Amino acid sequence: MSASHQVPWTQTEFLDWAAAQNGRHEFDGFGPVAMTGGTAWHNQVSQNLYAALRQRLRGTPCWFFGPDLGIDTVGDAIRFPDALITCAKFPGEARIAPDPVVVFEVLSPRSGRIDRIVKLREYQAVASIRRYAIIESTGVGVTVLEKLDGAWKAEVLTGGDTLRLPEAGIELPVTALYEGIAFPDGEAAA
Repeated sequence: MSASHQVPWTQTEFLDWAAAQNGRHEFDGFGPVAMTGGTAWHNQVSQNLYAALRQRLRGTPCWFFGPDLGIDTVGDAIRFPDALITCAKFPGEARIAPDPVVVFEVLSPRSGRIDRIVKLREYQAVASIRRYAIIESTGVGVTVLEKLDGAWKAEVLTGGDTLRLPEAGIELPVTALYEGIAFPDGEAAA
């Protein structure tokens, strides 16, 4: 009886392969993992996030990226969050963000477990990450995890709250993330 043995890819092999693909993938440290498509709400929340970050980070030493710039996490895994903030300078051809300080994931129905458990642990292991914002895409809400002494402290924000990002010196009203979105149950950002 013979067993198939696959050799793990390197990060460079994965990044080169991923650059030639039509779909999006992450790297689990062994091989590529396909990322599922999102909904219109997911896309709208992401676009609102980018607009809010672009406006507020202008003139600061920090910049946001996403979703095509990766983060090197645990055991050679590479994650591509919906957005990240870094205040480090690095070459434009880089495919991995150095020293991300804030990471954002916009939840989709299928990504919740991965974003809330697997990525939470991986992002916790990245020394530079100080804050992880998990943004709902089917209703108004943000779970913010702040790293204090290596452990996460959680806070839940809703429509009237403000997402404070002291690592980048900015604040975002939660309503900015949900601008123009009307959920079927009538929930609005405020």
